[in-house]
Amino acid sequence: MRVAIVHFWLVGIWGGEKVLDALLDLYPDADIFTHVSVPEALPERMRRRIKGTTFINRLPGARRHYQKYLPLMPLALEQLDLTEYDLVISSEAGPAKGVITRPETLHLCYCHSPMRYAWNMYAEYMQQLKWPLRPIARLLMHRIRLWDRASADRVDRFIANSQTVERRIAKYYRRDSLVLYPPVAVERFTPTQEHDGSYLFVSRLVPYKRADLAIEVFNQLGKPLLIVGGGPDETRLRAMAGPSIKFLGRVSDKELDSLYQSCRALVFPAEEDFGMVPVEAMAAGKPVVALARGGASETVVDGVTGVHFDTPTAESLKAAVERLETIAFDAMTIAAHAATFGKSRFLEAFAAEAARAMEALERFGPLGPDRTAQADRAERGRS
Repeated sequence: MRVAIVHFWLVGIWGGEKVLDALLDLYPDADIFTHVSVPEALPERMRRRIKGTTFINRLPGARRHYQKYLPLMPLALEQLDLTEYDLVISSEAGPAKGVITRPETLHLCYCHSPMRYAWNMYAEYMQQLKWPLRPIARLLMHRIRLWDRASADRVDRFIANSQTVERRIAKYYRRDSLVLYPPVAVERFTPTQEHDGSYLFVSRLVPYKRADLAIEVFNQLGKPLLIVGGGPDETRLRAMAGPSIKFLGRVSDKELDSLYQSCRALVFPAEEDFGMVPVEAMAAGKPVVALARGGASETVVDGVTGVHFDTPTAESLKAAVERLETIAFDAMTIAAHAATFGKSRFLEAFAAEAARAMEALERFGPLGPDRTAQADRAERGRS
């Protein structure tokens, strides 16, 4: 079986790329296609599986400013020739699922989220633009949304990375999806009850990650907060930070593992699609202070593996931190919960769903929303 994986862009290793890497365990001979590739930022086995890029990769400045070429990405995707493949897996968070495949090809979409800047976070992204650009951006995003909705019908089956994303797929694409949490490398951590009293924040420093909220609260509390990551929001955040806040920049995996081991808890104030960072912290036996929205509301068990706070305000987060310090968490219980998000579970479930969908394609022809429901009814009838 010839397998192609279409990923939106490969310019570094974040959550979506970790899923792609796990899929290479399942399909080691798969060919990878993407809009833009920065090979030196990728692991060797991912780099050597890249079969092709779209014409976006050849445009001026694409390696750094690829997102500015978003209006051209639908056209670019449709130029990829995938006729020789039996299984196409699109990894969707930016434009990836809009490829054209043969009727006999199974197209599975593992959806990290429908494009946030086109759908659920559209208003926030518009507010971040300078006002002269907003009318142009609104017009372009209107066209992107039309294409994005139409291209959802090119997918035979959707797999969502969380219940949060499952609801977005249903809302924006009017499609059902299977929820399959992404793989987290939980095996690399050793849980420990020990800590040095510091709190940890790990993320790219962009506005929607809400590092500013964590800084505001820890300025008030005077407790040590270590911030790992870099990004365009760093200058503003450093100007906000008091003496108890320390910026560590980007760190290696080994250094990050050590920080998880030594911290008292992770602070996670963003609404994420899934969020691997809270699971990594829990695998190290550390509780998480998490906003009770998005993926963290599904992975962090309130009072057992961390605490939730309901609204993204300083008052709510401060109360959650204070509550966390009254609870005696057990590191082994926290780590056991994190272990349920490991790689082996993901690979087994993905392989089973691919096999089931391939059988349905052979029996019913191209699936889409109506025939997927028909195939599911037939599957239930047989069982």
